[in-house]
Amino acid sequence: MPAVVRGGRRQSSKPAPKKPAKQSSRRTKSQDGDWGEAGKLNALNRIGLSSMVTGGLALATLVLVGGVILFTGGRAEAFGSAVDGFVGDRMVDMGFGLEKVHVEGASPVALAAIKAKLKLYRGQPLTSLDLNDVRHRVESVGWVRDAKVLRLLPDTLVIAVNERERLAVWQHNGRTVVIDTTGQPIPEADPTRFSDLPLVVGEGANDNAGEVLPLLRQRPLLMDRMLALVRVDDRRWDLRLKDGSLINLPASKEDSALIQLDQLEQKSQLLERGYARIDLRDPEMITVRRRDAAATDTTTTTPQGAAAETKDPSPAAPAN
Repeated sequence: MPAVVRGGRRQSSKPAPKKPAKQSSRRTKSQDGDWGEAGKLNALNRIGLSSMVTGGLALATLVLVGGVILFTGGRAEAFGSAVDGFVGDRMVDMGFGLEKVHVEGASPVALAAIKAKLKLYRGQPLTSLDLNDVRHRVESVGWVRDAKVLRLLPDTLVIAVNERERLAVWQHNGRTVVIDTTGQPIPEADPTRFSDLPLVVGEGANDNAGEVLPLLRQRPLLMDRMLALVRVDDRRWDLRLKDGSLINLPASKEDSALIQLDQLEQKSQLLERGYARIDLRDPEMITVRRRDAAATDTTTTTPQGAAAETKDPSPAAPAN
């Protein structure tokens, strides 16, 4: 029987359970790993924030700041300009300022107009230059058909130009301009500086000269004699020669008519004879008129080269 202590409680024969030891709040290096960046990430993870979430918060902060800047209106533009200026200045300090501009594919007469449109300056921040704006300015020059612009770091801008090809000088309604192969005027081109270009005259001459001039250029002797190419009723052409002669071309198949003229020139030197008019409009018969003959006197020449002077009671075919 267990002993009883007077005046006290009854003692149990079982030993009292031990209380668990208090856990220290200090964590060791072995428990948390390194105490550098990994420790910081572990701390974020312990409060439930992953690296993706923290990145999202940073992005949201930037968006919020941008929204506040935009809400300020004109002050935002000033702020943006200041930032751009600061960044541009730093890039120039690092050697990325504009020093050279190379324009390729432009003739000397077009180069001056292109440079005037560029409005670039030495030391301009090259990295912040708007290349599309530069291209649009270059293409606004009448000489230019299209252009490409690129940076050549650290300090060079390269502009490649496709220039509009000059076709002729067009005279119409008292106005004289240089036109390209599509018939469009080139505003910057001074017609007096292009005396080597053929002269085309009349309404519609600009739109149709690109079809007949290549045929005439195949005949350099005829081109040398030609004073002007005149459009008649916007339907056909007359060739006015420097000696005052007139050659009437048909409304279609000009190439065939010019081949007939070539054959006659080889056999009888037709252009050397000084005829007032050579009419090529009839494919079956070429009609010519002498300068000293009466209005009814004509010389008729077949495409085969036979020629005979005749008396024709009817007047010669009109030039138009």
